[in-house]
Amino acid sequence: MFKLKSRKTIIGGVLIVGLAAGAALLYGPSLALDRASMNELAGVSPTDRTSNDPTGENATIIDLAGNEVPVLRDGLFDRFRSNPPLSVVKEERPDLDLSWFETMRKEEKDVGFITYSPNFYYSNSSITAIYTADMSKLKELMPDEVLDIVEPISFAPGKGIVAITSYAYHYCDNDTYNELSISIVTTKPNKSNWGLISLMGELNENSLWGYVLKLPVDTELARVRGVVGYNLPKWLIPMDYDAEGDQMAFTYYDEEGNPDFSMVGKKLDVSETEPEIGRLNFINLDAEGRQTHGYSDIRALEKPAVPTQRMSN
Repeated sequence: MFKLKSRKTIIGGVLIVGLAAGAALLYGPSLALDRASMNELAGVSPTDRTSNDPTGENATIIDLAGNEVPVLRDGLFDRFRSNPPLSVVKEERPDLDLSWFETMRKEEKDVGFITYSPNFYYSNSSITAIYTADMSKLKELMPDEVLDIVEPISFAPGKGIVAITSYAYHYCDNDTYNELSISIVTTKPNKSNWGLISLMGELNENSLWGYVLKLPVDTELARVRGVVGYNLPKWLIPMDYDAEGDQMAFTYYDEEGNPDFSMVGKKLDVSETEPEIGRLNFINLDAEGRQTHGYSDIRALEKPAVPTQRMSN
């Protein structure tokens, strides 16, 4: 059995999603099938930006679990520490639909620092790419304690599935930041691995499971909250997000500011449908090596109508 902790994330707003490789409708509430590839950005000059942290007069330093963390002065986190009144959010962002958030109540939690759960993400965008990978390699990357209760779903003989997602959190309880998630798609806890049958079962329930391999972010606030409060593999790297014109692009750099790779896609056509709520679950280990469970509930207001998404070199 794994230890269940209340680690809820509530994500609303705009969700712009794309899918890569030969699997359709696999990971997330609304994905579209098409081609994908990664751009390694060879020959691009290094950036001198080390993160998306606020600086100068825009920043104030707070103590978070013994860490000195720069946060946006008078931002949501500086003022409310993950518990902003929805009346304030509505005043600052009257364009957002807050009806879903109004149905929920936050609870105070001590996770190494005092916070309020669930965390609310009011407006965000993302691109997801799905790839197959060698099953034996995926199992090597997962701790034995996690493999005791979940395992990579078999997409084909000897092949599992990896989901790579770029997130831009435009407005949330933790201010604004970007994130890259690399996760192994897994079975539900203590369930047999029936391959695509298991995957379709999770999709039908709108509740997908995975093990997070990598989760770099571009603010120290997001890093410390993730590492201390959620035992997630977060570290700080520079990231760029650009949504001008008909494309959305995420660019990633290493810790020294050297360009690494990018994810680029055309913005998707959307249709007016009822918002869907899906859950993304993850199993990991806490600081004492105990199995823990966290999840994000996502309400997608905009989703693909036609599979026009692509990522290109």
